Amino acid sequence: MLKILISGFEPFGGSSVNPTERLVEEIRQEVFPGAEIRTLLLPVHYDECADILLQEMKAGEPDAVIACGVAGGRTAITPERIAINIKDIPPESTMTDNRGARPQDEPIDVDGPDGLFSTLPIRLMVNRLKEAGIPASVSNTAGTYICNNTMYAILNEIRREHRSAIAGFVHFPASTEMAVEKPSLPTLSHETMLNGLRIIVQATIDELNGRA
Repeated sequence: MLKILISGFEPFGGSSVNPTERLVEEIRQEVFPGAEIRTLLLPVHYDECADILLQEMKAGEPDAVIACGVAGGRTAITPERIAINIKDIPPESTMTDNRGARPQDEPIDVDGPDGLFSTLPIRLMVNRLKEAGIPASVSNTAGTYICNNTMYAILNEIRREHRSAIAGFVHFPASTEMAVEKPSLPTLSHETMLNGLRIIVQATIDELNGRA
């Protein structure tokens, strides 16, 4: 039985909604033959978010980790290609994490590589999402905020510990609920994003089965 760990985040940045919170709540109720789904909700705190996820990885030894986050302003589901070794909130930005932290030009791991690539089947995911009529594309930047921090930490842990798990990060657009607070924000419906996450999980399972 394959073990798939999926994480999402609590709301942040003044919003009362984070669509990935609801996505991880509902995806764990889904049945994927040959796979066990575990989910985790992470705080929007630099480093602590990654530490909690790494602890769960050590305890559960998943075959794959799919970390999920929201990217307000994007119009498609975007699996990330690469995470970079930096934590940075630009001086002109008012953004903080949920504890008020505003790191600038700080490495995530002073001894780690500059960048680490996703090992999830990101092209397969995008192709299948498009086939299902869901907007999708590969993203080449996960930013320098919490999502990038989490993706880098997962991949760095797998690298250091020589784990066989595949892992990466997927950004989802804002949900229609978030547009109540910001009417001009591009959105996808929850139902579309949940179906997209189903497709992403199945593509990951198929990739793992193909490697067996």
